[in-house]
Amino acid sequence: MTAATRPPVGPTPVGSDEPVAPAAAVAADAGSAETRRSARSGVAGLLGAATSGLFGFVLAVVITRGYGPAGAGAFFAAIGVVTVATAVCTLGAETGLMWALPRRTAGVRGDAARLLPVALIPPLLAGLLVAGVGVLVADALAPRLLGGSGASGDALLTVTFAAVPVVVAMTLLLAALRCVRPIRAYVGVQFLLLPVARPVLVGAAALAGGGLLAGMTGWLVPAALALLACLTLVAGPLGLGRGATLRPVRSDWSTFWRFALPRAASAAIDAGSMWVGVLLTSVLAGPADAGVFGAVGRYVLAGQLAMQGLRVAVSPQLSRLLGRGERAAAAAVHRQLTIWGLVLSWPVYLLLAVFALAFLQLFGPEFTAGVPAMTVLALAMLVNTGVGNVQSLLLMGGRSGLHLVATVAGLTVTVSLGLWLIPSHGATGAAVAWAAGIATENLTAAGFARSVVREPLFDAAMVRAAAVTVAGVGLAAGAGVLAGGRGLPGLLVALVVLLAGCVGMLTLPRVRAGIRGTMRQIRAGDNAATAAEPTPASTRGR
Repeated sequence: MTAATRPPVGPTPVGSDEPVAPAAAVAADAGSAETRRSARSGVAGLLGAATSGLFGFVLAVVITRGYGPAGAGAFFAAIGVVTVATAVCTLGAETGLMWALPRRTAGVRGDAARLLPVALIPPLLAGLLVAGVGVLVADALAPRLLGGSGASGDALLTVTFAAVPVVVAMTLLLAALRCVRPIRAYVGVQFLLLPVARPVLVGAAALAGGGLLAGMTGWLVPAALALLACLTLVAGPLGLGRGATLRPVRSDWSTFWRFALPRAASAAIDAGSMWVGVLLTSVLAGPADAGVFGAVGRYVLAGQLAMQGLRVAVSPQLSRLLGRGERAAAAAVHRQLTIWGLVLSWPVYLLLAVFALAFLQLFGPEFTAGVPAMTVLALAMLVNTGVGNVQSLLLMGGRSGLHLVATVAGLTVTVSLGLWLIPSHGATGAAVAWAAGIATENLTAAGFARSVVREPLFDAAMVRAAAVTVAGVGLAAGAGVLAGGRGLPGLLVALVVLLAGCVGMLTLPRVRAGIRGTMRQIRAGDNAATAAEPTPASTRGR
C-alpha cells in the first residue's frame, strides 16, 4: 500500500480548476492514512511489549525460584496490594488523560497543561490517604493476607502501602507521556526501564539473602526511577516551566471527571483482575496455592502484552478519530490491530494450554500443580484477544459508563465463582472463576462497542486469520505431543515444527506481499497520516 496525498476538501476556491474531492474518496484516503499511522505505532508497541514480556517472565522465575511457593505467594500478594490500591487511587484519571490530552493543544500557549492539576491532585490525595491507612493497619492485615510469610509480613505490607502514592504518580505521568511524546518514549519507560530493572534488583536481593522485604523494595524502586523519567519527558511538550498555564478553569474539572469517575471503578477491576484472584486464593486456600496461581497468572499476563502494546500505541489515535466522529476510520484501525493481536497472541495461549506442564516446570516442580489452572486460563484468553481492544473503543469514545458495566459484570462472576470454588479447588478454582469473568467482560464490552461505533468490528479477514492460526499451531502442538509428550521435550518439538512452518509460509507469494504492504505502511506512516489529516479545530476550553 503506497502513501497517497489527500485531495483538497471543501468548496473549490473561486477561479480554481481543482475539482472537489468526492466524500467517499476522502473518507477512504483518511482511513488508509489512519491504518498506516496505527501500523507504525503498533509495531513500536509490539516490540516494547515483547521485551516487557520476556523480562516479566524472568522476574517470575526469579521470584518463584528465589522464594519458593509460599514466599512467592506472599510476594505476589504484595504486588497485588499495590496494583489494586494504585488502580483504585488513580480514580480513572490515567484513562482520562489518554482520552482528553489528544483533544487539547500542547505547548506554552496551549491548554493541555491545565489538565495536569485536574488529573493529578485528587488521585495523589487518595494515594496518600490509602498509604496512611494501610501503614496503620499493616500489622493487623498481614497475618490474614500474608499468613505463612514469616515475621517480614508486617514490614512487607508497610513498604507496599507506603509506595502507593509514588506508583500512582508514575501511572498518571506515563499516560501523559504517551499522549505528548512519540511512542518510543513511552516504550522506553513502560516496556524497558520498568521490566528490565525489576528482575535485576529483585534477583540481586534474593541472591544476597535479603528476604521478601528486600525483594519487594527492589520491585518498587524502578517505579520511582520511572516517575522521574516521566517528569523530565513530559515537561517540554506541555511547556512546563516555560510559561504554560497550570490553572484550570471550572469546565476542565467537570469535563474531565465526568469521563474519569465511571472509569475509576473499572480501572481498579481491570488492573486487579488477576490480583483479586491471588488475594482471594491467599485468604481462602493459603499462600502456597496463591503462589501457584500467581505463577500461572504471570504466563497469562505475558501472553496479553501484545494486545497491551497495541492498545497503548493507538489509544490517543482512537480518541482523536472518535472525537471527530470518524467512526469508520476508528473501526478500520481496530480491525487491523485485532488481526495483529490475534496472530501474535493465539499461538502463545494455544501452546500454554497444551504444554502447561512444560512451562510450569521452569518455575520448579512445586508449581506443576497449576497445570489445570494454566490450561483453563489460556483457553479463556483466546476470547479476550479474539475480540480485540473493544475496551479502548468504549473508553476513547467517551463511554466509560458502558465500560464500567462490562467490568462489573466480569468481576461479579469472578468473585462469586471464586468464593465458591477456591476453598475446595485452590488455584484451579481461582482459574475457572477468572476465566468465566474474562469471557463475561469481553463479550459484554464487544457488544457495547459495536453499538457505540456503529461500524463492523469483525470481518472475514479476522476469521481467516483465526482459522489459519489455530490450524497451524494445532498441527505443531500435535506433533510435539506425539513426539515428546506435554513436557519440555514435546514443547521443543512443537516450537521447531512451528518455526519451520513459519519459514515455509514466507515462500508463499501472498504472505510476502502482505509483509511488504505492512512494511510500506510502517515506513510511510507518519508522513502519510499527517498529509491526510485535516488541520484540527481548536479545542481550547473543552
